Parts: sequence; structure tokens; C-alpha cells
Amino acid sequence: MKIINPATEETIQEITEYSSESIKQIFLKLKKGQLSWKQIPISERLNRIRIFSDLLGTNKDELAKILTSEMGKPLWQSLNEINGAQYRINFFLENSEKYLSDEWQILEGNTKEKISYEPLGIIANISAWNYPYLVGVNVFIPALIAGNSVLYKPSEYATLTGLKIEELLLKAGIPDNCFKAIAGGKNAGEALLDLPLDGYFFTGSFKTGKYIAEKVAPKLVPCQLELGGNDPLYVADDVESIKNVANSAVEGVFYNNGQSCCAVKRIYVHQKVYDEFICCFLEELKKWKVGNPMEDGVMIGPVARKEHLIFLEDLVSDALKKGAVLLCGGQRSPSSGKGWGFSPTVFSNVDHTMRLMKEETFGPVIGIQKVINDDEAAALMQDTEFGLTVSVYSKDKFRAEKILAGMNTGTAYWNCCDRVSPFLPWSGRKNSGIGATLSHLGIRAFAKPKGWHLRS
Repeated sequence: MKIINPATEETIQEITEYSSESIKQIFLKLKKGQLSWKQIPISERLNRIRIFSDLLGTNKDELAKILTSEMGKPLWQSLNEINGAQYRINFFLENSEKYLSDEWQILEGNTKEKISYEPLGIIANISAWNYPYLVGVNVFIPALIAGNSVLYKPSEYATLTGLKIEELLLKAGIPDNCFKAIAGGKNAGEALLDLPLDGYFFTGSFKTGKYIAEKVAPKLVPCQLELGGNDPLYVADDVESIKNVANSAVEGVFYNNGQSCCAVKRIYVHQKVYDEFICCFLEELKKWKVGNPMEDGVMIGPVARKEHLIFLEDLVSDALKKGAVLLCGGQRSPSSGKGWGFSPTVFSNVDHTMRLMKEETFGPVIGIQKVINDDEAAALMQDTEFGLTVSVYSKDKFRAEKILAGMNTGTAYWNCCDRVSPFLPWSGRKNSGIGATLSHLGIRAFAKPKGWHLRS
């Protein structure tokens, strides 16, 4: 398996994929290791995770360079991601013991009642390439803290990062029979689905997530899916600063080159402020330097997957054929003749007959549609098969909350967008997934409750 730099198209390294038989043997090893790991006091498990977090900080310059080289995000964004991962780990360190401890419900009388939380066992963490640290720690950190063993399959587009995660976890004291990174592509993923695991936690596309859910359904074990989004943003006519809102929207669209499940995928603007918003949006976007992600000042690098360039070109072609107005971009933008770059692309005069308003773009392409009022905006925002996030910008909190309350999404934003907090559940609805990571729900997702009836 070749690891290719999307900015230069050079082969960084070649990795031998794990075979189905080798993955089976690793599973048997982890099955035995989990029995010992769950007996270790949670205070000690937390201590080892704390060491892992410290190691991320100590090695973050090296780790960021590896991530940027194999996935393509600007180096400063890779550093931000590692810092963010440490912040999330700290949440788990401070809250896991509380939510995994026994809870006494009845202490009076002859029969006492309590709830305990036991580890699931051995889980598969089939992770994503766009934020391998952030989406990874959402799963394998609380899973390990709860006493599980983890078969961790990083995306083939973030393999080197996944192997470094394993290296640092083992260095922090996580036993090698409790955590293992599986290098490989589709075949390795299939091998995990064939094993008698105790839970499956996947981050990725709707198509793959649906396939996984159907494949493991007969096992009757937990299956959580963190899938894609078609996240809308609405700008009401009462915003106090169109410039500030436009700047926020540009970041929501183009950070990580738009390769975020909760990136802004479509924008609706009240007709009274539409023209001003367009001008401010384009003016801010001009400041976003495109180029080699290792260079200082670069805001947008290449897309991570070469085949995605064709998908983006098809979206552009479809929009143009149906009457959209191309304001900037619309084509590949290789650096020095190489690389999988795509120019930041903005369309106006868009509508819901166009694919870019209905599909998950997952790249630097955005359509901005004019609406006459809140009701039209709300109807258009709901016109999707996804249900991850929704954003409303308005100075009126009541007005914004009224719109947001009607949205069938797992996350609602008022005057912000494209953000995740460890204190709140991260969950999708409809084609955006099932289950939740983060918050106390994302801690208990890796444990199974047991009810105790204790009669003296």
C-alpha cells in the first residue's frame, strides 16, 4: 500500500497491509489482553491515557508534519488538530470516572439497587482520514478508559498517523494486547467485520456506514456510525455585521479544505443582505492563500484523495449547466504542476436542482442561495437526507432558536458554525449516523449497564 503525498504526488512510504489471518490472530491476542486490562483500576488506566496526551504534546511538531504530508491539510491546522485532541482527552480524563462509577438508586430497605458499567469487550474503531486525531480520540480514548481492547483501523489515507498513535499509546503504558493499529484498506476493514467483536464504531461516508451496519446487524452488538453531512448556514437580515458573518462563513466552508463532516456545505442568505454578503464573502476568501500545505501562510492545501477531484469537477459542471453563476474557482489548481489541488469555488444563483446543494461536497466548493424570508430558508435547510449540523446567524436569539428547534439535526449553532465541544454529544440524524460520541453519552457508549438487586 503506497502512502502518497497529495501536495507533491510523491510516494512517502510503502506499507504492508495486514492479512485477514493476521488480523484474526491479533483479535485473539486482544481478547486475552482485555480480560487483564479491565481489572486494572480506572485510576491507573486514566494515568496511562494522561501520559499519552503528554506524548502528543511533546511530539506534536513531528506528528503534524506526518499528518500534513499524507493527508494534505495545512501544517498549522495539523498542529491545531493535535492541540484539540489533547483538549478532548482532558475532558475524558476529568469526567470518565464519574460516569463509569456505580450509581446507587435505592439505599433504603432490605433490597438495594444500583447500576454498574462494564466494558463492551473488544471493539473495532474504523476511523477517518480528515481528522484522524480528533475522530480517533472520540472513540479509542473512552473505549480504553472503560476497560475495552481496541482494534483500530486508521484510514488508508492516514495510515502513518495511525501507526504513530499506536506507538505513543504503547509508550504510555497501554498493553500491546489491548490496542492494535491495523494497516490496510477495504480488505482489512472487511476482516474486522467478519470477527466476533463486541462493538463497531465507524467514522466515514453514509454508503460505507450503511454497509457496515447491515453486515454486523446479525451480531446484535452496538454499532455507532458517525457519517457525513450537508450542513446549511442561514444569514438573517438583522445581523449586525455582514463582514464578520461572512468571515465566519468562509472559515466554516474552507477550513481543512472543506473536508469536514460539519463544514458548511450550503449557504442561504436573506435577500436584503444577499449582495453585501456575497461581496464580503469573496473579499475574505481572497485572503486565503492556496498552495503547498507545508509552507507558511497557506490556508488551503490539496484534497486528500485524487479521485475526489473528478467528483468536484462534476459538481461544478452540473451547477453551470443548470444556471449557476461561477464567482471564483471551478477548476483544479496544482502547485508547480503537481498535487491534487482544487481552487476555492463559489457559486451564486444556485437552487436545489443542483447537486452541490443536495450532496455532501466534502471539498472547497460552495453555493450561496438567496431566500425571501426565514420560512423559505428553513424549508430549504430541511430539504436534505442528512441531519448533522445547522447554523443560523441573527442578532435575535429567539428568532434563531425558533428556526433551529425545527431542524432535524444533532447539533444546532447560533452565530457560529463548524465547531465541536467535548461537553456536548456529537451525533447525527437520518443519513448522518446513529449513536453519539463525546459528552457523558460518549463515555457510556463504550460500556454496558448492569442492574443490581441486592437483598440482605
